[in-house]
Amino acid sequence: MRGGRTLDGIINLNKPTGITSAKALYKVRSITRQRKSGHAGTLDPGASGVLVLCTGKATKLVESIMNQPKVYRATARLDVTSESFDSDRPLLPVEVACVPSALDVRSACESFVGEIQQVPPRISAVKVGGVPAYKRAHREQEMDLKPRAARIYWLHVNAYDWPVLDFEMACGRGTYVRSLIRDLGKALRTGGCLTSLLRSRVGPFINDNAWTLEALADANGPEEYLVPLDEARSWLNPDAIEIPPEPSGRA
Repeated sequence: MRGGRTLDGIINLNKPTGITSAKALYKVRSITRQRKSGHAGTLDPGASGVLVLCTGKATKLVESIMNQPKVYRATARLDVTSESFDSDRPLLPVEVACVPSALDVRSACESFVGEIQQVPPRISAVKVGGVPAYKRAHREQEMDLKPRAARIYWLHVNAYDWPVLDFEMACGRGTYVRSLIRDLGKALRTGGCLTSLLRSRVGPFINDNAWTLEALADANGPEEYLVPLDEARSWLNPDAIEIPPEPSGRA
């Protein structure tokens, strides 16, 4: 609490790169003095953008928010890979016999739209035998990571200039962008490694309206940055999920 008040509502945080979602939440707790809080959907340390924080009674909305569609903007390299399928681990060159054309890339991207089966990365928080996979990866060469259903609403190529691909996608809960890039590389017979990731939207919460940690610290009070509980509830309709619009134009 801050000033003896309980904060019941939502904070739309623009998580910076370089820290975990848990660390970002702890930093916000030190600002708001509100310990009863949680985040609705993890962002990897190397990713930035919308991290929805629920405080007080709004923690009951976490599941509803996690079920909302997400929009990501990502860049990837198709000439390399890594253990984690992102640039947090050393990049490993991949020999590519034939550089894919822009049409090849667009066609491959379109093949992933819809409901797909996706194997999570070994370096991830998905639980294997009750233990996060990343904690087991360093001691186990093989892990039984089962494919999981994921929903890709649309996938839009913004730019492609070999070996760099810039794209946006709208997806459902539990989708791994790193896994999609890995699988896209397999479809193109290339490498596939995420190099940057921005989550620009989670349901009605968009990055353009998100608060940075610095802005939160300078705010005059929660009335500036907190979406009240009743207002947040009115934004979330589990019976009518709104799919964010796809950008227009093609690369």
